[in-house]
Amino acid sequence: MMTERPLEEAGHGLRTPLEGIAARPLVPGQAIAAPLRLITPTVARDWVDYNGHMSESCFLLVFGDQSDAFFRLIGIDEAYRAGGHSLFTVQTMIFNLAEAHLGDRLDLSLQLLDADEKRLHIFHAMHNVETGMLLATGEQMLVHVDMAAGRSTPLPPEVDARVHAVLAAHADLPRPAQAGRNIAIKRNPA
Repeated sequence: MMTERPLEEAGHGLRTPLEGIAARPLVPGQAIAAPLRLITPTVARDWVDYNGHMSESCFLLVFGDQSDAFFRLIGIDEAYRAGGHSLFTVQTMIFNLAEAHLGDRLDLSLQLLDADEKRLHIFHAMHNVETGMLLATGEQMLVHVDMAAGRSTPLPPEVDARVHAVLAAHADLPRPAQAGRNIAIKRNPA
């Protein structure tokens, strides 16, 4: 029988590219790109599956890495989480639109669609750098949590101000076609 060690003893298995890098949060008046372009990964060998293209789980991995870069932009990093608060993903929707292959360079963008005192609604787009083709989109609903209490809690004022600065910078961007859609089999009326 396998026993689990406490997180403090075992460490955690999955490491993000930005782990251990301190946040460099936005400062008032700083220019904010619309949309944000935070990371430009290259499809790694470990991301390619038995079909010869980037595995579906790796699309989420890459979007998660971009979310992590966004968190640092608004002031959330390991030190912030050590204080007992974090952002948790409560819903994700990924549209896989085209294949990505080993060595493809990826151009990712992030648009903040909405936010309130506890939640952020973000949208990722992934393009092939060489062709410009849209490969995938990812949409996430995030909630700010008090980890000790195990429930949602409002963002602190300084983080909320940064979130709303990004939201204002993204206010005039068009809403992506995939945003807010659901999964369903569309049937023709008989």
